[in-house]
Amino acid sequence: MVRLIGEDRTEQKLIDDIATHGWHWIHIPADGAHVGYAFTVGLFQSYGHPELIVVGLPGQVAGEMLAICAHAARSGSPIDRTHPTDALLESGSCEFAEVPASAYLEYVGYALWYYEKQPFPLYQIAWPSRDGLFPWHPDAAASFRQAQPVIGVPPKS
Repeated sequence: MVRLIGEDRTEQKLIDDIATHGWHWIHIPADGAHVGYAFTVGLFQSYGHPELIVVGLPGQVAGEMLAICAHAARSGSPIDRTHPTDALLESGSCEFAEVPASAYLEYVGYALWYYEKQPFPLYQIAWPSRDGLFPWHPDAAASFRQAQPVIGVPPKS
C-alpha cells in the first residue's frame, strides 16, 4: 500500500508526480553538518525498480543522474546495478551500493512515508573521485570520503 493523499502541497506533489511520471525526486541541500543528497520515490511502486540515492553532488547533477536511471527503468531496460556504468556521468563510471534498511529513516523519510513503512529496496549511486577511486577504496582521500559518505554496502570487487 502507498499513500494516495497528501496532507500538504509538498506531499501531494510527490503523490501526483508518481501518478503522472512514475517517480519523484527530492533534493536535501547540504547544511553545516551534513552533505547534500538527492533520492527517488516511486520507482519501486511504478517499475519494480529500487529507489536510488546520490550523496554529495549538486542537486542538478544528482537529479540528472536519477532521471537517467528512472527513464531507463520506465523503458524496461534498467541500468544493471551489478556492474559499473558509464551511463550516468561523462567523467567516469558509477557503481551501486545497496543501502541497509537501518539507514532509511535518516536519509529517505519521504520514501518511508510514501510506502507507509512497507519494505522497498534502496541503492546508493556512488561516483568516482578525479583519480577514478570510489569512497570505499583504501587509497581514496579522506576529503573525498567526507564529500561522499558511503551509506550503502560497497560492491565486491
